[in-house]
Amino acid sequence: MSTLSPRVVVVSRRSELDELLARHGTRGAAAYFLRQRGRDLDEVTARHEALRVALTTVGSAVPADWRRGHVERADLPRFLFGPEDIVVAVGPDGLVANVAKYVDGQPVIGVDPEPGRNPGVLVRHTAGGVAGLLRHETEAQQRTMVMARLDDGQELYGLNEVFVGHAGHQSARYLLTTPDGGRERQSSSGLIVGTGTGATGWCASISRERAVAPAPPAPDDRRLCWFVREAWPSPTTGVRQDAGVLAAGEEIELTSESERLVVFADGLETDALELSWGQKVRVGVAARRLRLL
Repeated sequence: MSTLSPRVVVVSRRSELDELLARHGTRGAAAYFLRQRGRDLDEVTARHEALRVALTTVGSAVPADWRRGHVERADLPRFLFGPEDIVVAVGPDGLVANVAKYVDGQPVIGVDPEPGRNPGVLVRHTAGGVAGLLRHETEAQQRTMVMARLDDGQELYGLNEVFVGHAGHQSARYLLTTPDGGRERQSSSGLIVGTGTGATGWCASISRERAVAPAPPAPDDRRLCWFVREAWPSPTTGVRQDAGVLAAGEEIELTSESERLVVFADGLETDALELSWGQKVRVGVAARRLRLL
């Protein structure tokens, strides 16, 4: 049994003001850039200040005898979370999804630095509520995740969805095999496999365009929904297998018939796996879940 004190790892992303200053150098240049686009620096500064205050409040909530860590979203693929960590994601809902890919059982607290601006589906707490969450046992919601596994053993996890397709979202050619043994050669804009958490996002926008679409699972439901985007009918490619549901233990398989396809999760295209011609990827319900406080 570990004798280490818990470590609170705060995850954040650079504010829009930080990005503007990195690009333009000075506040004056950033203000000019925004004015040219009908925007005001004061709004961007206010949002930056809201994030700063939230991060300060979260930092002060950590007990003095606990360890601390901080990581920016861009550095998540290179950060090693420990088993004793409690992760506090301060930002929009998507930041929690980004974090979920890299944790394995550690509890995650989502903090909204701008209540009312974000939907708050995953960032359900204010910065002022973190102290109570750290000091008292809180039951976590177990959110289902999706996993993609290449035939060379590489794996990728997602909280919302996994995308398989062309890196530029152009036509991807592949052979699709469904759990019931159905096989179809397709040319499409890619395959999306989503969870109940992701069913309110990308999968929701796709299902609205379908006359018939599978019912979305709940966030804790051990099922996934999948959709083929813009399948193209031709003498050699079909459109019959374009949507469905995967139960726990079931997988959908895609065999690449393109030189380079990518697999990424939750919109994080910079952290992607690649498939070459003939390589296979299987996608299904992940064994791990997100523990969301």
